[in-house]
Amino acid sequence: MQCPTCQNTDSRVLESRSADTGKSVRRRRECLNCSFRFTTYERVETMPISVLKKDGSRELFNKDKLVTGISRACEKTTFSREAIINFVDAIESKIIQDSNKDIKSSQIGELILKDLREENEVAYIRYASVYRKFNGVKDFVSTLESLKGSSKNELASIL
Repeated sequence: MQCPTCQNTDSRVLESRSADTGKSVRRRRECLNCSFRFTTYERVETMPISVLKKDGSRELFNKDKLVTGISRACEKTTFSREAIINFVDAIESKIIQDSNKDIKSSQIGELILKDLREENEVAYIRYASVYRKFNGVKDFVSTLESLKGSSKNELASIL
């Protein structure tokens, strides 16, 4: 590791610890030439994920787009900003675990809907209305009925 002050490449590690909830390692180093202390971070290098859009185009996966879309769906609900970030991190982890580095935008949308349905029904309906392009009240009613039906099935299985 190159020292930021004297550019010497010889340094020793003074301390290492987990950072960014275990996704990286933080190291305190000391330059053997000038004794300057500095911090470095090590992260696993990941291959970029390409999203295949409905029109056939490709773009790099953008986590910020997910945060924006889910934030809009979660406005005026009990979802905090931190909960949204954690939710998006979980979605991103599921996408990264897939060995194929190309994913269809529709797969991402369905994954979000599946997880939102379990987390917050209001956010689920809002997200579904945009994602599935609801045309009117009938679309809302049928989605609400499916939620109501799944809730009855879950209740029946508990009893």
